[in-house]
Amino acid sequence: MSKQRPIEEKFVIEKEHWVGNGFRVRNYFPGGKNLLDRFSPFALLDYNVPREFSPATTSRGIGPHPHRGIETVTFAFEGAVEHHDNAGNHGIIYPGDVQWMTAGGAIMHKEYHEKAFLNRGGVFHMIQLWVNLPKKDKWVPGRYQDLPNSKLGKMELANGAGEVTVVAGEFKGVKGPAMTYSPMNIYLMDVQGGGSVTFEEPGKYNTGLLLTEGHAHINDTSCIHKDFILFENRAGEITLKAGEEGVKLIVFSGEPLNEPAVAGGPFVMNTKEELDQAFQDYRDGKFGTEDF
Repeated sequence: MSKQRPIEEKFVIEKEHWVGNGFRVRNYFPGGKNLLDRFSPFALLDYNVPREFSPATTSRGIGPHPHRGIETVTFAFEGAVEHHDNAGNHGIIYPGDVQWMTAGGAIMHKEYHEKAFLNRGGVFHMIQLWVNLPKKDKWVPGRYQDLPNSKLGKMELANGAGEVTVVAGEFKGVKGPAMTYSPMNIYLMDVQGGGSVTFEEPGKYNTGLLLTEGHAHINDTSCIHKDFILFENRAGEITLKAGEEGVKLIVFSGEPLNEPAVAGGPFVMNTKEELDQAFQDYRDGKFGTEDF
């Protein structure tokens, strides 16, 4: 019988700050916890907990800004986000959808509340994740993956316990559609009240999860909405038992890049010199037009 995979740490971030005027986020890492090396290849996690926005006619979001060396991944739970970038990509994500943008060597993008949602207002609930690119792929061309919920991998859990939605990698043989530059598994779990599920991730993968709704016991540890669970890098089972009202969570599990990483502003590079160069290139206009 497999042993349980030990929990290294459970934490919650309470402090919130605005990103532009449309995203009120809790920065779990690297601001809350410095996990740049420990949780590679995942470099940043911003969680916009459910927040009510009143109807408006003036745009809410963040204007044109650069990225290099990473991929930005946005998960929509409630509300709607619109995306444009200067590589010509455009998309809108609604509840259940995901957008996955590869910045590569240089890209400019902007994100804001989709117009119909902006006009009517409502609850806004999102996650943005940054995935660090391997050194060999830092300079790949920009790419945008539109991943609507209908294209994501789906698995019904045994005994009607709920559903797993696979974005990247796989869960028990069900694959997600996202193309990635390093091995990783990213999936969402929606477990009904009293339901349970047991699963495993490779012991060498950095593995963590964030509860986005409800309460559960995870390996006998009580966890509630907004808790982040970081597991030790050991093989073993992760057992989840949902509370009476059910639980929703997202699992991030990836093979560490095992490369130096230096983060600053909207960039993640391998050296301080590369980071400084990214800022200089942006000042010199080498990221392209901001008019898109």
